[in-house]
Amino acid sequence: MAFSNKLGNLVRQGFLTGGVHGGPVPPTSLLTSVRYMSTKLFVGGLSYGTNDQSLKEAFGNFGHVTEARVITDRDTGRSKGFGFVNFDTDEAASSALASMDGQELQGRSIRVSYANERPATGFRGGRGGFGNSGGGYGGSAAGQNDY
Repeated sequence: MAFSNKLGNLVRQGFLTGGVHGGPVPPTSLLTSVRYMSTKLFVGGLSYGTNDQSLKEAFGNFGHVTEARVITDRDTGRSKGFGFVNFDTDEAASSALASMDGQELQGRSIRVSYANERPATGFRGGRGGFGNSGGGYGGSAAGQNDY
């Protein structure tokens, strides 16, 4: 909710400022402002031994961490080597990014950046199509040709 309020304020300020100066605000400046308001950080290059708790502890010195999550493989449960850290304030996230990017965590040099939202797509996974055992054309349970 706070994010949408800040975004709304930025949009209103952009239109008002653009009207006073006689032109629209370039979209890049608005996007840049929104990008630097983020409280969610991407952390890459993590050791496979890093878990949610150790990630939270590593970033806890910069402010209140609302969530720290190491992304794991669905089948094996093993870390994929990256994760996300959410802070309650923009300032804490900015401070953590500036201080932790390129630093060593559990023997690995980590990369820290603002997290980008995943683009929405119409396809949400599942199975089917040619050569797969489920959901394909014809609907036969054994995958036989029902032409």
